[in-house]
Amino acid sequence: MKVYQAIAAVAATMAESGIAKARKNQAQGYSFRGIDDVYNALGPVLARNGLVVLPRTLSRECIERQTAKGSPLFYVTVEVEFDFVSAEDGSKHTVKTYGEAMDSADKATNKAMSAAYKYAAMQAFCIPTEGDNDADAHTHEIAPKPAPRVNDQEAALILDSLREAAVDGLEALQARFKAIPNSPTKTAVWTQHQASLKSAAEKVLA
Repeated sequence: MKVYQAIAAVAATMAESGIAKARKNQAQGYSFRGIDDVYNALGPVLARNGLVVLPRTLSRECIERQTAKGSPLFYVTVEVEFDFVSAEDGSKHTVKTYGEAMDSADKATNKAMSAAYKYAAMQAFCIPTEGDNDADAHTHEIAPKPAPRVNDQEAALILDSLREAAVDGLEALQARFKAIPNSPTKTAVWTQHQASLKSAAEKVLA
């Protein structure tokens, strides 16, 4: 299988030159290797060794968030397989990885795909660090998730139900808690009152 010879040859070449962390994340100040740096360094080496890298997206998840200023922010995660194929005999090796990225417009998926490719290449070829389509280029300030709304009327009913069950002991309290449908209000009530409810239930056994 020629694919492994080609991968080894590419890795040997990249080990000599590496790719410098020549770019800087302006928000957090750390250096990184951009996707263009990887393409520019790796492209000619892949061509010389008759190795092609073909992506295949398995899944994509997009979550809409907000920045601290209230603007929309799209957080994308992609699961991608890359086929490393030898042009000489068609043999291949598949690498699976994930890419994550955020963007306030329509570039989040592109950035996530670029991140997946970059780190698949880094790991497959063991590319060392040399003595705005990149996910590492920007750090977004994300607004915290809003606290779940608690329905006061529902909270009062849940608390009354749990207190009623606590009179019959801890097992009855636990059974009643499980029987109540999950909701933010149920979670809030339990978080606030679980100590007193358990204490009341345990007194039944005393």
